[in-house]
Amino acid sequence: MEKPVHASETRRDRAHRWVACPVVSIEHQGEHAEDPALQRKRDNLRDHLLEEHRSHRVGWLRAAVLGANDGIVSTSSLVIGVAAASPSRSAVMTAGVAGLVAGAMSMATGEYVSVSSQRDTEQADLRIEAEALAEHPQTELRELARIYETRGVEPGLARLVAEQLMAHDQLGAHARDELGITEISTARPLQAAWTSAAAFTGGAILPLLAIGLSPTNIRVGVTALVALIALAILGTLGARVGGAPWRPAAIRVVLWSSLAMAITWAIGRAVGAHV
Repeated sequence: MEKPVHASETRRDRAHRWVACPVVSIEHQGEHAEDPALQRKRDNLRDHLLEEHRSHRVGWLRAAVLGANDGIVSTSSLVIGVAAASPSRSAVMTAGVAGLVAGAMSMATGEYVSVSSQRDTEQADLRIEAEALAEHPQTELRELARIYETRGVEPGLARLVAEQLMAHDQLGAHARDELGITEISTARPLQAAWTSAAAFTGGAILPLLAIGLSPTNIRVGVTALVALIALAILGTLGARVGGAPWRPAAIRVVLWSSLAMAITWAIGRAVGAHV
């Protein structure tokens, strides 16, 4: 008899329990010998059930990587530019702290506004779809069936699938398969805002500490080096968490960030020489 499923049991635990039961061939039932072919199928099924996808991390991962990257690049570029224009440590630190606070608030506000706009658009589409389902249910049923047909489902089966899904959750079925709105992709403004602000602050602290603690004659080089190392690590971690190759991500972020810091350093030198 199958054990009852407990609320605290995870998906991985259920998968382990489900595939752990022995598979016995008919000709060896008396000996309780396991059929090798069925054993291989069971192992393949276990591997499939235990695979871990990463798309559910897209929302907060995007905001975190963007915030941290922006914090490191903008703050390091800012303090390097000011340091190139003025030897005053007070001026450099003031500019850096102001850039950190302003940048974090700007990132949080921008993320909240932009993701809220996305959420409003999603909700408006859902309202339109709900009205269409209430007024023209058969038309919407045929529309959903045609979507499954274009994906390769036989017409009769596509109609049956559409009917069963709409009987279970008609708005959810159309939101997922017609509009592309799923639980994973649903806009979350507050999550994006605080994640981006916290990541920006964490990233901006590194070049700020580097410029503040380094001797005046090498502070620009030390800050640039610390920022580039941090950016390479950030690109690698972001790629790893997202399941992507880490080398292209690290190289991409280091190259573009180096260009940004070099431009602000050059502008700082030019402005400092003529002011």
